[in-house]
Amino acid sequence: MKIEILDVDGKKTKEIELPEFFSYPVRKDIISKVLEAKKTMQPYSPKAIAGKIIAGKQHAASGKIVHRRHVWRSGYGRGMSRIPRKIMTRKGSQFNWVGAEVSATRGGRRAHPPKVISMINTLKINKKEARTALMSALSATADKKQISSRYERIEEKDLKRLPIIVEQKITKLKTKELLESMKKILGEKIFEISLRKKEVRSGKGKARGRKYKSNAGALIVLGKGEKLKANILDSKTVDNLSVTDLAEGGPGRLVIYTEHAIKSLEEKFK
Repeated sequence: MKIEILDVDGKKTKEIELPEFFSYPVRKDIISKVLEAKKTMQPYSPKAIAGKIIAGKQHAASGKIVHRRHVWRSGYGRGMSRIPRKIMTRKGSQFNWVGAEVSATRGGRRAHPPKVISMINTLKINKKEARTALMSALSATADKKQISSRYERIEEKDLKRLPIIVEQKITKLKTKELLESMKKILGEKIFEISLRKKEVRSGKGKARGRKYKSNAGALIVLGKGEKLKANILDSKTVDNLSVTDLAEGGPGRLVIYTEHAIKSLEEKFK
């Protein structure tokens, strides 16, 4: 099967044979497995120094109150519970105590704090499965059904030619020229979806360290040694391309390949 190579104006320049990996069956199960293994999370836990947890213990609480007679600072006859307390004020042998350290008290440590070991991803993936997932993710970028199911605003009839392969000249274009070229290559409707957009999140997430949300936009895959001059789209070289880039959020991302990238991919999957 032949596939067209487009110039920066969106016109056909020549045809090449479609590489085999674009016809590979889309294995969603293996893609999901690889994505799960690639997940990363920043571990967090209570404050500790040299392996010793000090969170909730940074005060002068002197230990449990004892209930014995004739003992200095005892709680004998006071009806006080035996929890660690710190002295706020003192008058002779009379004390103003405040509970501290334990989880039932104000400012005390957490009862069941998060464990770092539970947040470290130890999943691994086989080399053959990783290769299968990458080929499946590449194949999904050339499948109209997969792309239209991932993007609500894109219908199969809007996708004229897949995969989208462009001549190497596109890497040399400046920002304004690249935007004009993308509009001609993708068409008005898909061009709007391909742009990376950032907006303020609605709701309480704004106060929780995630004020902005953004879409992925289109991805430009470059060959070895290629570099995109304009920095308005995500770009990856064949060497750094992963399943996460192509299929995070579901297989079928909108991807534009350079002619050199296709040659590099064919060498990679030989």
